[in-house]
Amino acid sequence: MVKKRGKKKDLGKIKGFTIQFLPYSEIRELGSNERIRKILGIVLGNNILILQGRLRVEEETRLIGDTMAMIDYVKDFKGIELAVITGNGKEGVLGKIKTGIVNKLSGGDLSAITIIGPATIVKEIKRNPKKIELLLNK
Repeated sequence: MVKKRGKKKDLGKIKGFTIQFLPYSEIRELGSNERIRKILGIVLGNNILILQGRLRVEEETRLIGDTMAMIDYVKDFKGIELAVITGNGKEGVLGKIKTGIVNKLSGGDLSAITIIGPATIVKEIKRNPKKIELLLNK
């Protein structure tokens, strides 16, 4: 015997998204313009990007500026949400020296993680000392 279930609810228009991890090694050799272009390509594809390391301050500023300029020109694009999560900073002197050398050799801060997502999907990124809350839009 097959039981009838209630009428299916209309969930409305649900947009899919992907969470994509990008190791720093994939953007290490790129110039600033190419890095930003690669990141924007991923985010414009409805992806939440988890980037190993962090961008330089001027690259973060440029990324935000470019996305603000795109809002009026790209259909359904409302900008990005960006958060950088770094270590707790409780390492000793030797650890700080080691981290500084690794960062200089690699060209970036690999002790951080950067999360970038389209504002149409990511409502807010909350950072707490022991967790990250990624709040999504309905």
